[in-house]
Amino acid sequence: MEPITLIVGAAALGAGFVASQSATKRRLGDVENKAKKEVEKAKGEANQLVIEAKDEAANLKDEARQEADNQRKEVKKIEEKVREREVALDKKLDELDKRAEGLRASETEIEELKNEIRTIREKQQEKLEKIAKLKKKDAVDHLLKMTERDVKEDLKGLISKLKNAAAESAEEQAQMVILTAMERLASDVTAERTVTAVKLEDEEMKGRIIGKEGRNIQAFQRETGVDVLVDDTPGMIILSSFDPIRRQIARLAIEMLLKDGRVHPGRIEEVVEKARKQIDKDIDIAAEDACREVGVVGIPKELMRYLGELKFRTSYGQNVLKHSTEMAHLAGMIAEEIGADVAVAKKATLLHDIGKALTHKVEGKHHHIGGELARKYGLPEEVAHAIEAHHDDIDATTPEALVVRVCDAISAARPGARNISAENFAERMRELENVATGFAGIDKAYAISAGREVRVIVRPREIDDLGAIKVARDIATKIESTMNYPGTVKVNVIRETRAEEYAK
Repeated sequence: MEPITLIVGAAALGAGFVASQSATKRRLGDVENKAKKEVEKAKGEANQLVIEAKDEAANLKDEARQEADNQRKEVKKIEEKVREREVALDKKLDELDKRAEGLRASETEIEELKNEIRTIREKQQEKLEKIAKLKKKDAVDHLLKMTERDVKEDLKGLISKLKNAAAESAEEQAQMVILTAMERLASDVTAERTVTAVKLEDEEMKGRIIGKEGRNIQAFQRETGVDVLVDDTPGMIILSSFDPIRRQIARLAIEMLLKDGRVHPGRIEEVVEKARKQIDKDIDIAAEDACREVGVVGIPKELMRYLGELKFRTSYGQNVLKHSTEMAHLAGMIAEEIGADVAVAKKATLLHDIGKALTHKVEGKHHHIGGELARKYGLPEEVAHAIEAHHDDIDATTPEALVVRVCDAISAARPGARNISAENFAERMRELENVATGFAGIDKAYAISAGREVRVIVRPREIDDLGAIKVARDIATKIESTMNYPGTVKVNVIRETRAEEYAK
């Protein structure tokens, strides 16, 4: 390539570079100008915002200052009102002090006047006594005697008339109260019996109950003290006992044995024990239900147990617990009518026969036992007295005690409410058992076969075989000498020795 060409090319390149540099500088200048304009514009806007913010802050400051001034004015007004009230109270206190001083002065003047009047009266009385030659006391007595002499006959007639009217109205009112209570409470009368029938689903169960050579039935009767009558009546056995608790235990036990199907002496003992525990639960439930029914609360736990036992006790064929709840309803109605204490009357009537749960364990009449039990377990004296006085041997001194006595008579007086022959029979059975248990070494005694046999179970460690024979003779002798009974009574003494050991 020629030198001239190279020179021309280089010159062209230089001219192009210079031209491009000039153009670049122009563009940079334009950009810088735009940037400066934008910065100036932003500064102007920022300054405007700052000015507006300062103005707003100044306005807020003025508003805050105005609000603070207003609050200070309100506080000053309140302070002025408080000062005015304080001044008014001080004035009132001063007035009260002045009035009190005036009252004290008046009281002093009144007391002085009273003393002057008293002195004048005494002087007048002394003058009158000198003139009449009679003391004040003697004059009063003389005046009373004269008045009594003048109106004595009239008073006698008036008193007699009032007594007759009160007796007539009281009798009518009492009849209305009793009839109203009886009408409001209409309950059925169910006489308790001394036998219980148990239905058998299978006739073959009679053989199982009797057992080989009568072992099962003898073991059952020995554990429960209940006669088991297995006769030709199809599908039925009879449990007979004067004691309803024993009869219920026997019924429950025989039903459990029939349901289980295993009947042997060992199983019988186990089932009878379970039946006793179940009856104990039923006793607790019966007491709670009775209290809930009549609305009585606050009976101690020990008395609740005796109350529940009354479910299985009878008095002249009448269920004692049902009789007691019926009486409690009557007592509440009558007590409300006559203005007596309803709570005391209800509680006393519900517990009035509670001593019957212990008559076979404690000597004495059931109402005396019931009163002592009530006092022993902390019941109020008015309740204990009402329980103790519901029969005629103790005077009833409170309205509640009279209510209990009246309700007892009402409940027992209805036709069919009592069965005298059943009660006499049960009493004779208890006497037979009490005669047997009165000897040392006796574990259990059961009167069975309607009182024709007394089955006595002795403790083998205390009485040997010869001693059992002697006990049987002694019991028979005592029955002959102390009791009246038809026919003969068999005394059956049972002594059983058991040896137990466990294989481990």
